[in-house]
Amino acid sequence: MSQNLWVNMETVQYCEVEGAVNWQGVSLQRNEEYDHFLKTDVAARLYDQEGSDDFKNHLRGLVSTGFSQKSLDIILAAEIPEQRDWAIGEAFAEAWLSKKHSALWPWNLERDKRTPKASLPGADLVGFIEINNKTQLLIGEVKTSSDANTPPNVMNGHGGMINQLEELASNLSLICQLLRWLQPRCKNTDYENQFNTAVSLFLNSGNKSVAIFGILIRDTMPCAKDLKSRAKTLANSITTPTFCQLQAIYLPHPISSLPSILSSGDPS
Repeated sequence: MSQNLWVNMETVQYCEVEGAVNWQGVSLQRNEEYDHFLKTDVAARLYDQEGSDDFKNHLRGLVSTGFSQKSLDIILAAEIPEQRDWAIGEAFAEAWLSKKHSALWPWNLERDKRTPKASLPGADLVGFIEINNKTQLLIGEVKTSSDANTPPNVMNGHGGMINQLEELASNLSLICQLLRWLQPRCKNTDYENQFNTAVSLFLNSGNKSVAIFGILIRDTMPCAKDLKSRAKTLANSITTPTFCQLQAIYLPHPISSLPSILSSGDPS
């Protein structure tokens, strides 16, 4: 998808900056480019297409009889596709950051969900991004909300986005945990250089140079109040060289329609 086609999908509704924190709200239009983005980029992240293909091809290589082929078909058919709003929201955010900011994801977090109820500690987003010609560690949180309140409740409180972003910016124990998780997933891969460069920059900045993103996915009317007051609060605790961006993405349909659009293209 070219940048021009992406521009056809979105309209910037508000954009502000205070200190090291900037925030923006964009509304998306339902068109051919939008549907393509969902069915290719978002679906690939949500269903871990690369990992899924590798898994299936490996198991197919172990098939030696017609009986084992039938057994394989049964086990693959038993896989339950991801339908939860929050998981789709995270996949949407990753795909959006890849397209808009060329973010890199060394690992698909879907591979760490050992059971349907498993949850990952730390951050929703873990990857790399280039800012001012420097590769930085990207960490962040994603919230998906149809809440009519502005700001929505997912932005507030101990489990809200702002508190979580403040933790990511200041809790070195948490960052150490994320780096320990990320390092073996980058070692001896195409992402090892990005890891080394980003972590070196982080250490040389006194553990400050990191890019923190908060992505809020909404199906309500765009409203600057969704981010403004919470962004200003965040600006009181996050300072340069830490980079922080809050992004509200307003969908052109209900959040509850995402599973059906991804699977069949029918938003009803």
